[in-house]
Amino acid sequence: MNKKSERIVVVLSDMVTLSIAYLGYYWFRVSSGLVSYPIEPELWLPLVAICCYWFFWFLFFGLYRSWYAESRLDEILTLFRTTVLGGLVLFFLIFVDDTATDAKANSRLLILVYWGLTFSIVTAGRLCVRAIQKKLLLAGVGARNAVIVGWSEKAFQLYDMVQKYPALGYRVVGFVKSSGKEGARKLSKWQSSREVQVLGNINGLPTILEKHGVQEVLIGLDSTEHPQLLDVMKHCNGHEVGMKIVPDLYDIVSGQARISSIYGFPLMELRPQLLQPWEAALKRTLDIAVALAILVISFPLWIIIALAIKLDSRGPVFYKQERVGKNNEPFFMIKFRSMYSDAEKKTGPVWAGKDDPRVTRVGRVIRRLHLDEVPQFINVLIGNMSLVGPRPERPYFVNRLSKEIPLYRHRHRIRPGITGWAQIKYRYDQSLEDVKSKLKYDLFYIENISWRLDLKILFNTLYVLIIGKGHQ
Repeated sequence: MNKKSERIVVVLSDMVTLSIAYLGYYWFRVSSGLVSYPIEPELWLPLVAICCYWFFWFLFFGLYRSWYAESRLDEILTLFRTTVLGGLVLFFLIFVDDTATDAKANSRLLILVYWGLTFSIVTAGRLCVRAIQKKLLLAGVGARNAVIVGWSEKAFQLYDMVQKYPALGYRVVGFVKSSGKEGARKLSKWQSSREVQVLGNINGLPTILEKHGVQEVLIGLDSTEHPQLLDVMKHCNGHEVGMKIVPDLYDIVSGQARISSIYGFPLMELRPQLLQPWEAALKRTLDIAVALAILVISFPLWIIIALAIKLDSRGPVFYKQERVGKNNEPFFMIKFRSMYSDAEKKTGPVWAGKDDPRVTRVGRVIRRLHLDEVPQFINVLIGNMSLVGPRPERPYFVNRLSKEIPLYRHRHRIRPGITGWAQIKYRYDQSLEDVKSKLKYDLFYIENISWRLDLKILFNTLYVLIIGKGHQ
């Protein structure tokens, strides 16, 4: 099943098992006679509330992400930790309401019983879903289309391993050669006994991914072909595909490595999840809270800025410009207009420079104070942008820079931001060399993204605003 179907089935399974666990707990607390209570509690309304609570709790801790081809033990351990913490929070906030003299003893017993029922029954439900999923995969249902990059012994061994274990869920649609120069001698006896299709080489990878609906790229490059790994990553950027490589010592020590092993078959994920689900949820919550607060507080200022813009020059108050966001999705970024209308009519797309003659008198003031960027909090609120991230660029420059700078599209793995590590560490873009230098800071942020780093960037940005430092 695809990710969406898997998530729906798991959520439904959890809702059923959570309901069963609560009914078991209710019987123990009310009908068994083992626990005293002053007033008989309601059944159905608390059951609905508890199911909603656990849904958001599981979602927050990543239990509804795709556990495709991951260890069942890892899923159970994550479920164990999540239910322990969730059970304690739930009981301390809601369930400890006994007024009997033995309330403390009852509370401890109730915590233990409810947690035990919840963990065991939900675990059993998930294991049943995974068992059914495995049966379907063995029957070829729900397997993900995959290509193997490479044309060497390592790639051939990878193909044989995938074929040997269909429960991995990979359906190999063909090979992608590392170049077009490999000789026919590599076919030899190995290919003659297998149905193997060569789809092309690395340079044609984007077309291959789209044409064959590829969801997984399995990399089996030889030890002499490591430099071509960057080409593979570059061509996969912007495509929703998983990337895994057969690890060796070079792979492990030369980059971010997260290795999973199923059936004793090791694979290293090249683009692992950057943030844990709870971290991503907190980051998004902060985005919404800050964006709402700033938009409400600054609204009276909007009227003053709008009037100043209209009196200073002809044209609209707001300026909407297409930018490239997360996963290469285009969106329109909103700003207060700080340049004359049709500023690029004669020049075409160009970067704004210091003392740019296209900037209006009011524009110089609001750009220096960064007030032109306040409407971007609307983009943050609707989810196009985040408070912190790489600055979004226009499609024209993205297409140009992607050809000149390797891994430029790597910036689009996360939401673009109003501010970022590159903005506080480097000057305003005025040339291609500036963009290349800032890319290093953007990539550093992406690979080290965390709440701590976000807060550091926000505090540094606030300092810049206070001292009035910025582009003009």
